[in-house]
Amino acid sequence: MSLFPGAPYEYTTVVPEGARLVFAAGACPLDEAGAVVAPGDFEGQARVALENLRTALEAAGSSLERVVKSTVYVASPDRADLVRAWQVVEAGFAPARPPSTLLGVAALGYDGQLVEIEAVALAGSD
Repeated sequence: MSLFPGAPYEYTTVVPEGARLVFAAGACPLDEAGAVVAPGDFEGQARVALENLRTALEAAGSSLERVVKSTVYVASPDRADLVRAWQVVEAGFAPARPPSTLLGVAALGYDGQLVEIEAVALAGSD
């Protein structure tokens, strides 16, 4: 048996021996005042959440390019909404294709929140 070769991500990644990891909490689509941005806009919230993830990783000495695993949560039962959010995340990680899980969930932590992205990344720079 083999895995589907057309997945828009890698199925696995191997972290180098002795590498330090950064575990990022779920990045939310919040502005600097803590308000959810882009109400009702899956792509807009995905872009802001991705930028917030970038900011958090850089503060920890890492980057989006060093992500080895991500999980994307989308508050919708509609697969089309999940795909719309995923396409923003996929483009943000490109050309890298870290193993990723995309989940549709009933609700997220903030009122009006539609997208959340968590990640594990290598610490340090290339």
